[in-house]
Order: sequence, then C-alpha cells, then structure tokens
Amino acid sequence: DGLEARVGELEATQFSTTTKLKGQATFVIGANSFGGNAKQGRDYFQVQQESNGQFGAVGGFGARRSSVASELSGATSFNYDLQLSFDTSFTGKDLFRTMLRAGNFAESAFGGDGYVGLDALEISFEEPSGADSLGVNRIFYQFPIGAGFTATVGGVVRQDDMLAVWPSAYPSDTILDLFSYAGAPATYNTALGAGAGLWWESNDFSISANYISPNGSNSSPSAIENEFGANCFESGGIATDCAGSNGTVQIAFAPENWGIAAAYNYTSKNAGALYNGNATPLADQFSNNGNNSSFGLSAWWSPEEAGWFPSISVGWGYNSITNGDDTYFLRSATTQSWYLGFQWANAFLKGNTLGMAVGQPTFVTDMSLRNVVNQSDFIADGNYAWEWWYQFQVSDNISLTPAIYYLSRPLGALTNMKINASNGTFNNFGGLLKTTFRF
Repeated sequence: DGLEARVGELEATQFSTTTKLKGQATFVIGANSFGGNAKQGRDYFQVQQESNGQFGAVGGFGARRSSVASELSGATSFNYDLQLSFDTSFTGKDLFRTMLRAGNFAESAFGGDGYVGLDALEISFEEPSGADSLGVNRIFYQFPIGAGFTATVGGVVRQDDMLAVWPSAYPSDTILDLFSYAGAPATYNTALGAGAGLWWESNDFSISANYISPNGSNSSPSAIENEFGANCFESGGIATDCAGSNGTVQIAFAPENWGIAAAYNYTSKNAGALYNGNATPLADQFSNNGNNSSFGLSAWWSPEEAGWFPSISVGWGYNSITNGDDTYFLRSATTQSWYLGFQWANAFLKGNTLGMAVGQPTFVTDMSLRNVVNQSDFIADGNYAWEWWYQFQVSDNISLTPAIYYLSRPLGALTNMKINASNGTFNNFGGLLKTTFRF
C-alpha cells in the first residue's frame, strides 16, 4: 500500500515547472565598398535645410554617390548582437517565452540606416533606448487547444512566432536581412508587437492566422492634432483607427523534407510593411504611405542525405499599396520581390555549411501619382542582390561565417538625380566575418 501511494504521488507530479535559458551572441566585423558614376540629388529634407541656409547632403548636390557613400558608410566596423531566451513550460506541452536582447548596430552600415539600407544584416539590432541597452524583445504564451490547435498570445510577439510553418529551408546562417523573408518581405514582414494567433495542424497540412499591432500598448485610439495636422504618431491600440494593424493568414503543406506555402497579409500604413533593409528607398517610402495588401508564395526542398545536391528554397512576393496619405503625390503602387536560395550541408567538411542566394529586394513595378502630367507607367526600380557564405562549425557552440555580397543597384529608381533617369550607375560590394556563440 505504501509503495502504491508513493507511485501515485510520483505520477501526479511527474512534470514540474521548468525554465531553460538559451543564449546567442554574435560578433560581426566587416566593411562595404561602393562604385558607379551616378550623382546624388536632393530629397525634401535636404531642400528644406538648404532653404534655411544649412548644408544639405554630405558632398552636396551633384556629388558622386560612391564617394559620398564611402564617406558615410565605408569604414570597417565591429558590432554585436546578444539574445537571451528564457523558455518556461507549466504542463510540458505549453511554452512561455521571454527574450531579452541588446546590440549596437544603429550607427553601423549593417544596421539598415546607412547610405545603403539593403546592407542591413538579419542579426542587426539595437534597442530604441540606445546601444548596449538590454530590453524585452519577446514575451508571449503558447499553448495547445484541443486536437491540432495551438494558440499564442503576447504583449511582445512576432509574426513568425505564430506560424505553424516557416516556408523556407534557407538560410541556416543568416547574412543579409533581405534574404530572410522567404522571398516576400511585405507578406512575411516579421511584425513585432502586441498580438495573438491560432494555427491548426493535421498530418502535414496547416492553417495559421494571427494579428499584431506594433503600437498596441498605446491607449490613445485616435489621431492627434499637432503643428503637422492630424496624425497617429502618438496613438495606437488594438483594432483602432490608429492601430498599426498587421494580419496574416497562411496555408502550408510541409512533409518531412519539402513544402509549399501561400500567405496573405494586410498591413495598415501605421504598421510599416517594409523598411530600408528589405526594399528600395522608393518601395519603402510608398509602403509606409498607404495600406498594404500582399501575397507570398514559397516552396522548398531538402535532400534526405547531405551530398553535392543542395537544398533549394524559392519565394515570390506581390504587394498592392492603396489609400496613400500624400494627396499631392502617391495614389497607388505595386511592388514585387523574389529570391532563390541554395544550401549545401556538410560542404567540404562534415558539419560545415555552404550557402548562396540571389534575388530582387522589394522594388516598385507600377505606380499612380496625383497631379503628375505625362506620367509613364514604367518605373525603373529593379535591382539584384547576391550573397555567398560558408559556415565553419568550430565546435558544437561556436561557428565562424565569412560572407560576401553584392548589390547591383540598391537605390533603384532613385539612383540618379531624377526618378527613372539612366545616366549613371551605383553598386555596393560588402564583406564580413560573423562569429556566433550559442549556449
């Protein structure tokens, strides 16, 4: 009887609340070089500076872009990113995740705010409070509901945390951020904020749906009047007029070593579907000026055994932008993107990985402008990006990844002093060494 009582007690408490710490620290040292003979013009803010007697763009109006880019973003820099994840389970089937993160990429060319935004790396991060500041980057709870359903809710949760399937096998070691969105940055925009989601899985089939509001912690629901008129800069909420609404629905079929997925996303102009790191400057400006309806289609395949044949990932994205706020400029626009990624496991040495990707960052393919006479439907915003990398697995916890990349026309239609002008070129070549510590 005593033995049975002890066994019963043991069975009743066979799972105890457990928290595990997972850490990743990444060092990046690298630099960029620039070429081409295109000359820079003046944007709206530079014109305002000059009208006030201030100096405009570095190098001035008509300066060669490659020289200005080298002056602003040409130095070798050393940056870091630190991620600490605390994963807690209360039942053995649920997950409560808290992630703390810090970095110092804001003033680096690799941070997305340099002369060329497409130089941004996937691991580039810095808290809004500044370099070396540690902040809460995720806090959410994920739990099963009945058979096949999983729910997620959190004050700071990311879009991909609430997808049953991430639609890509590339890359295992990320380099350029633009290649980390399964070919459709406007659809898989990895929005971060307050939100909730639900997915259902049956065998290899899944359906996911989620909603995020990046400014969901703000209790002011409506536009606020200031010297610039009514705006939502200091407002937010959940499903309000000023909420940065971001809703995604994905359908995927993913057996063991291949899969295909289709997704639709709606992002309001208050949320920001794109940014400088995954789109041309014109595509970024348009997407943040209107509401975005985007569609992504992705597929991937991996060989069952490592060999000379790589895994293959492909993706395409289409985005329609409407209801622009700027009544003097944008009426509507269309952007597209695509990529093709290859990855060789156990390349040259067991445990090492070789990767390569090519594609076009999000670019404008069509636009309709207000108050423009003799507007052409053609917009020359296209550009190409390549990256090559090799991951040396030094140990189970440390890897070294040298990488190079090339951007053929990172400023797109704004390469020259006028939109669609074709009297100059501008390109970007970069190289880096990334060291990753996992613990």
